Amino acid sequence: MVLATLPFPDIDRVALHIWGPLAIRWYALAYIAGLLFGWWAAARMTRDKELWKNPPFAGKAPLTAEQVGDLVVWATFGVILGGRIGWILFYGIALCSVSPHAAFCLGPPGEPGLPQAFLAEPWRLITIWQGGMSFHGGLAGVAIALWLFCLRHKLELLKVSDMLAVVAPIGLFFGRLANFVNGELWGKVTDVPWGMVFCTPHIMAEFGGICPAGLQPRHPSQLYEAALEGLVLFAIIQLGLRVFRLHERPGLQTGIFFAGYGLFRFCIEFFREPDGPFLGWFSMGMALSIPLWLAAAYLMWVSLAKPRPA
Repeated sequence: MVLATLPFPDIDRVALHIWGPLAIRWYALAYIAGLLFGWWAAARMTRDKELWKNPPFAGKAPLTAEQVGDLVVWATFGVILGGRIGWILFYGIALCSVSPHAAFCLGPPGEPGLPQAFLAEPWRLITIWQGGMSFHGGLAGVAIALWLFCLRHKLELLKVSDMLAVVAPIGLFFGRLANFVNGELWGKVTDVPWGMVFCTPHIMAEFGGICPAGLQPRHPSQLYEAALEGLVLFAIIQLGLRVFRLHERPGLQTGIFFAGYGLFRFCIEFFREPDGPFLGWFSMGMALSIPLWLAAAYLMWVSLAKPRPA
């Protein structure tokens, strides 16, 4: 057995056992924390008059603090529905069709694996603990929810989306920390001094006495993502907001968020163990970064093509 330089903490995936199968998991708490902190930060922004004193805002925030609370509800449904549907489409169907022998695609002995299992066992479509959710699907769900919300309340879509782009890295940070606590989405085998063996008594109990990541040290890629997609991206967008006032060109902050996330996710895929072979070294995560770059390029072009309001 190869020993890692840094020990992986033995943390139960369940934060609080309530009764029988009822429990509160760290993953759920991470989503709640991301939504609550994002809600607080966005509501605080609406009250910061310094941010909205110049055109095109003329002293008025894109939405009120009360509307931020309503939007959080819409966004929550978008994250959950979009994230699960995205995982089913991108991974359960697309990736498992290309790579049927990936671990999460296989069914129990004698039973069909994914995607055939969705037809044989339709309830697997909603069992989030089997497979999880996709960030790119969740992003699409939030985009649809945001569009419908702005349509209903007669708000300007790009101005509101720029506000969401400022707080979105908060949710990414907590989500990736939850992935680390769960010992999932680990990185590739490595000999770096901070490599970790993702094998603990709790992980073995979760997976019937085995450790899916094996006993070799791996990159803690979840922490890489928490740092880059969460902290660094948050700092970049805050710099654009507070110093360069990029939100005064509606759509630009959203484009920077898309471009930044796509870049960081693409780079981290070189260190993260892919869910299954997709196109050789080109992983599904890399492929899903391309639409984000295209959307970012379009938003940046739209925002910069117009003269800056005087």
